Amino acid sequence: MSESSAPFVKICGLKTGHDVDVAVEAGADAIGFVFAPGSPRTVGAGLARELAARVPDGVLTVGVFRGQPVEEVRRLAEASGVRGVQLHGDEGPEYYEELRAPGRTLLRATAEHVKACGEYGEDLLLLDAPDPGSGKPWNWGSADFAAPEGRWLLAGGLTPANVAEALRTTGAWGVDVSSGVEEGRGVKSPALIRAFVRAAHASGR
Repeated sequence: MSESSAPFVKICGLKTGHDVDVAVEAGADAIGFVFAPGSPRTVGAGLARELAARVPDGVLTVGVFRGQPVEEVRRLAEASGVRGVQLHGDEGPEYYEELRAPGRTLLRATAEHVKACGEYGEDLLLLDAPDPGSGKPWNWGSADFAAPEGRWLLAGGLTPANVAEALRTTGAWGVDVSSGVEEGRGVKSPALIRAFVRAAHASGR
């Protein structure tokens, strides 16, 4: 993972080799593949393995899971070869303990206020908007918004038009985007992917 001063950028929900290549070339630090059922972005382990093979070692590949048994998470992560696991449900600390493995990065996604990254044993914390998947962002300037301590990614309602402001306002270590770089539900736009990474890197945070 990047240790530079530029914000960490994760592009999630990719399903095609072209989109993966575009994200990598644009300068993304992480690529996310959705294994959670019921999403238009969901992929199988075989396709995810093919896509992950296109990603250079310096870019983190992440499998995204929601409310799935730990055995299923482990099986899909190993079958696809992703180097990161993101849990986006009600998984408790025991999940992170069981999924810990050499070389694997664990991400905890939550829409709840969290004081600091690492409370469940995660390596990275992803703070989603209060209504995940709605495309509605946090009110970053609100007194109700409290930034966690440590390495955390801001998600929810981010687009190329607002990501720079979001980074400057919250001081987030990084950002995560999926629907904000789509031209249709589940269909990524190469132009929006490039614009998002460019805007995040130009944020000056």
